Amino acid sequence: MVRIVGIKIRKLREEMGLTQEDLAKSVGLSSEFISFLELGRRSPSLESLSRIAKFLDREISFFILEKTESFDSMIQGDELDAKTRRLLRKFRSDCDNYLQLEEMTGRQSDLAPLYANVRAVKLAEQERRRLDLGNNPIPNIFSLLEQSGLHIIRHPINEDIHIAGVFVFLEYKQAAFALINSNQSFHQQILTAAHEYAHYLKDRYDGPIIDNPDIFIEDYITLYHGREKFAQTFALHFLLPPEKMKDFIQKDLRSKQLNMEDILYIRRYYDVSFLALIQMLKKMEYISLSQFKECQKWDWEQYETALFGSRNVPIPQKARGHSLLSARFVSLVLDAYRKKKISAEKAAQLLHINKEKLVSLLALR
Repeated sequence: MVRIVGIKIRKLREEMGLTQEDLAKSVGLSSEFISFLELGRRSPSLESLSRIAKFLDREISFFILEKTESFDSMIQGDELDAKTRRLLRKFRSDCDNYLQLEEMTGRQSDLAPLYANVRAVKLAEQERRRLDLGNNPIPNIFSLLEQSGLHIIRHPINEDIHIAGVFVFLEYKQAAFALINSNQSFHQQILTAAHEYAHYLKDRYDGPIIDNPDIFIEDYITLYHGREKFAQTFALHFLLPPEKMKDFIQKDLRSKQLNMEDILYIRRYYDVSFLALIQMLKKMEYISLSQFKECQKWDWEQYETALFGSRNVPIPQKARGHSLLSARFVSLVLDAYRKKKISAEKAAQLLHINKEKLVSLLALR
């Protein structure tokens, strides 16, 4: 709890553009005390916390209590229909299973840093440096994000529910989860994951977020909360670092005017969604607004296959409505089974596999 208090104070302070010295002077405390407080190394007295809360324009309860459990606040929303509530309850069950496996195996995830008062482009650059990605394409974003503390659950969601992704931070567990609609194209799932990662890095204490597919359309994103535009800008720069793209285009294509074949060639290299790519190329002024609109009308998948051949891209799993299991989740299940924390029946159930087949596979070691 002390750690959570410190994190929230730092987030609000940075959003106001204040240094620790500024805050300390304003509330009559030492800057050393504020530093220890934000690091979770000092517990504030009620009087100290009251002064800080008053200055930051928050109730004391904001710092020490989670107002409503994240899933409860989502599921109880009046605007949700029965199908969406069922989906979110399934998501909640998946999250509970994940957390239980981490507790059984002692493999809880460490959280990534929480950022405040930073531009989306700068945040993308800082995260790529922190994760030691350089300017290279990201080979497996789902595993990368899980290693950075964001649990990824990919589940097929029907079109009539109209959800691309969901972000939830369980404050009492200090655990973050993203639900990704696996009925989207594989490359759209990548873009959605990067978008939810931005919410994780910047918005985790601002409550759960349900994102619908419209946020990925430039003409619609301005209709939503400003954090959606921030997350989308971050996602584009995180997946497609502009300096590397510029270098790639200049050295290989050697042209400032890109045609359809050039665009598809670049897409093959970065292995991202076509929409994300043309949005970034427009921002970098490699294609004009009219070209961008024309690109949106192209049947690019058929054209790409005809030109460059087919590619083995993971197909979204829709059979029986099962979630796509992350490599880390599978590892946790097997670890828990080998440590006799769960039965073979439970392991098989979590992995969507026949019990006899699972036991047979493990016997081949």
